[in-house]
Amino acid sequence: MVVCGDDFGMNAGIDAGMLRLARLGRLSAVSCLAQGPSFAANGPGLRDFDLDLGVHLNLTEAFDAPAQAAVMPLSTLIARAYAGRLDGAWLDDQLERQFDAFERVLGRAPDYVDGHQHVHQLPGVLPRLLDMLQRRYGERPPWLRHTAPGMQEGIPLRESARARLVGALGAGAVARVASRDGWRTNRRLLGVYGQQGGARRYARLLQHWLHNARDGDLLLCHPALPGATDALASQRAAEFDVLARPELGDWMRLNGVRVARPA
Repeated sequence: MVVCGDDFGMNAGIDAGMLRLARLGRLSAVSCLAQGPSFAANGPGLRDFDLDLGVHLNLTEAFDAPAQAAVMPLSTLIARAYAGRLDGAWLDDQLERQFDAFERVLGRAPDYVDGHQHVHQLPGVLPRLLDMLQRRYGERPPWLRHTAPGMQEGIPLRESARARLVGALGAGAVARVASRDGWRTNRRLLGVYGQQGGARRYARLLQHWLHNARDGDLLLCHPALPGATDALASQRAAEFDVLARPELGDWMRLNGVRVARPA
């Protein structure tokens, strides 16, 4: 199972938490906000680990005032994507800038691509993303995150509905290009929830996700050390607490799961 930490580069607390979990062998992939405030400083530290490193495509998060005009609220982006009203030149510019920034910091191509708030799979975004990946990387393009939900046994209705909604926004399109054109993807996605409830609730959900995991599935997470400075800081710290616990190794062994990079 691929265990993927999202939002690396957003702030120092997130970056430090993921680096700590990488040292513990609890992550096998890290999704990078290539233009995030802390990525240039902390991204090079990722080279020390056996991880898949990906571009976490951002079209909705403004990290400073000059960037505000370059992004839009998620609801606006989704509406424009489904109406066929995305500005192609704007999108191409965002793609090139973020992939350039990733390669400038890490000195290599990304292993995979996903999206902050799953924007990579939206209509209008996915076709231009695939075109750019083919231009830049030819016959060795990165793999794509597939958001079709994994098994939901034991998952509360609210959280399983959220997982299905994420998949409904574009998993079918990713599956079609994978089948038709040979793009590599993970099998299914686990780890979607409302990002609230503290460590106890996250631990319960995580045990269900481990039970439901199958070969090739991807478990996403959003950990950070305590003190991260964003709206989800408290729950990020709760995720870190659970993912860093020694007993997680026992939970994985009981469910026949191991943390691994994609085959």
